[in-house]
Amino acid sequence: MARVTVEDCVLKVPNRFDLVMMAAQRAREIASGAPLSIDRDNDKNPVVALREIADETVSLDTLQNSLIKGHQKHVEPDEPEEEIVELMAGENDWARQGRDASLADDDAMGDAEELSGEDDMMSEVEGDPDAAFDMTEDDVVGRDAEGDL
Repeated sequence: MARVTVEDCVLKVPNRFDLVMMAAQRAREIASGAPLSIDRDNDKNPVVALREIADETVSLDTLQNSLIKGHQKHVEPDEPEEEIVELMAGENDWARQGRDASLADDDAMGDAEELSGEDDMMSEVEGDPDAAFDMTEDDVVGRDAEGDL
């Protein structure tokens, strides 16, 4: 790398660390296929990047912004428009109403299952609905041991 190129760049970007970071970002852009603003003259990407900075053929603000975006790990999303927020709030109300209706249906199904379970128990006690209440624990244990249930 020519000393003259670096010295020319330091006049444009006084901080050498910033210069290195911006030149590296521009060299990465060139390597990924960005169009060149000067002739290559058989130079490698870092030298071309420095020459572009020295000749001011690339915007330093654009380079710095792309450098910052490239190093960010958490990009803050743009705020949604008010109209979209209102639509999303309406969808949440609609979903909540649907969920409440679904819970009511589930409760009704649970009640129906409980009733059918009681009917099954009554039918097992030899057809006598009052016999279920007359049974003792010994009767139930005895029937389980015999395998009648």
